[in-house]
Amino acid sequence: MSEVQRQFGESPIEQVRDDELDGLLASAYADTGSAAAVVGAAENEVDLDRLMQDMPEITDLLDTQDGAPVIRMINALLTQAARDEASDIHIEPYETHSVVRYRVDGTLRDVVSPRKALHGALVSRIKIMAQLDIAEKRLPQDGRIALRVAGRPIDIRVSTVPTGHGERVVMRLLDKQAGRLQLETLGMEAQLLARLDTLIRQPHGIVLVTGPTGSGKTTSLYAALARLDASTSNILTVEDPVEYDLPGISQIQVNAKIDMTFALALRAILRQDP
Repeated sequence: MSEVQRQFGESPIEQVRDDELDGLLASAYADTGSAAAVVGAAENEVDLDRLMQDMPEITDLLDTQDGAPVIRMINALLTQAARDEASDIHIEPYETHSVVRYRVDGTLRDVVSPRKALHGALVSRIKIMAQLDIAEKRLPQDGRIALRVAGRPIDIRVSTVPTGHGERVVMRLLDKQAGRLQLETLGMEAQLLARLDTLIRQPHGIVLVTGPTGSGKTTSLYAALARLDASTSNILTVEDPVEYDLPGISQIQVNAKIDMTFALALRAILRQDP
């Protein structure tokens, strides 16, 4: 409550019944928006030949006029997820159907349920966008998509895993603009914030940031880096992947395919006057 009051100011607090709150939540999450409409229109007109057409490296989805059903379906799902501020998109295959779910505010909710026949086409389109091997369906793969939604740069980390009913896809959405937060806005107590500020300014040592998925580890680390004065320090990072670009900081991307590991990058950094 203190965080809400800090953001929106003092306001009268009214108590509501549990059933009223449950009804409002159900009503809000029942609105699947344009994605459901596109799925419904596309289920009977999938053109797999158009699916194979590659797309530009950076595309603003709101300006895309491509009418291919699967392409329009994926674009609608990504656009709606960005508008809903979803952190993840799950595309899960089952015996008779597929399910698309968004994670919003830490909670997964169903969005649409395409027919099972569409699942392979959806996964293949995503793998093309992420520059993954569409022929490899037996091994997990990881990739990345860079695009724009309404002018906002969005990075998407793509992970595929084979299951008994097909490939399962999870996409993590990273809003580059939303990621530039300050430590003061993360909700830390003043005493904890002061201790962390002292620690990150030490010339040597280590600070461990731990927690489950979605707990804010990445956001906290980027906020801590942004707090440092890059104009008077030589700051380098090793990341897998580089999620947000930080001005004045050299960010190194781990790449296991060419043996660019954390260990190799750290050894190289020692010769860079860090």
